[in-house]
Amino acid sequence: MTQSDIPQNLGKPANRALEGAGYLRLEQVAEVSEKELMKLHGMGPKAIERLREALFEKGLSFSDES
Repeated sequence: MTQSDIPQNLGKPANRALEGAGYLRLEQVAEVSEKELMKLHGMGPKAIERLREALFEKGLSFSDES
């Protein structure tokens, strides 16, 4: 199994949504837009903000923030 670097502080619904959509690494999350992620059931503004912070720490951003 691939080691996930998705922050665990997103909340269980958001983590399940990302995992269910196949996003296990921040590099994968950086390939999609914030708008696309918000379409996932369980993903909310707080989770998006926490993902943005985690991406920033790795020098990444959502695809629509390049």
